[in-house]
Amino acid sequence: MFPLPILPLPGELVPLHIFEPRYRELLLDAETSDISFGIYFSHEINTEKIGSLMKLESVIKRYADGEADIIVKCQHNFSLELLLRNYKSKLYPGGDVNFWKVDLNTFPKQPMYELFLEYLRLRNISQHVEPFNIYQIANELNLDLNDRYKFLLLDEVKKEAFLHNRIKFQIHLLQEEEKTKDSYHLN
Repeated sequence: MFPLPILPLPGELVPLHIFEPRYRELLLDAETSDISFGIYFSHEINTEKIGSLMKLESVIKRYADGEADIIVKCQHNFSLELLLRNYKSKLYPGGDVNFWKVDLNTFPKQPMYELFLEYLRLRNISQHVEPFNIYQIANELNLDLNDRYKFLLLDEVKKEAFLHNRIKFQIHLLQEEEKTKDSYHLN
């Protein structure tokens, strides 16, 4: 278990800098035993004690002092039942969790999907792989911590409505930004 003030969503890639000895040991275990690990959302709003199950994707850079830059990918989310200072005989924390049923094959209805494609167009993102599931859409919107937390706690129907509203708001901001380009000129 890796307590951090971040809340990755399923499918999200997250860069981490590993420097503490206990997390160097966790990285070694992830590389040699192909284990997954949890990032517990260590934040005051986390009254539901949720976290994200992560899998090592790659080690980007290793430093002479043993530190490393890595990329991990969120597989699922969980609820934490018990957090232990040390996991078995390891230096790093561990815990008991209940894994959530996360359906990565949940795709939005056509109107929301078309709205999302409009959002991508306004952001000048033309190279993308379709179709997008609702978690990929949420990741693309760069939701803040409060919105990520709210999103994860919603049922599937409400998740789509939540994202639909966020996309409409983002499109509004992008359209307003475009309008101001003709009004203001930098020296």
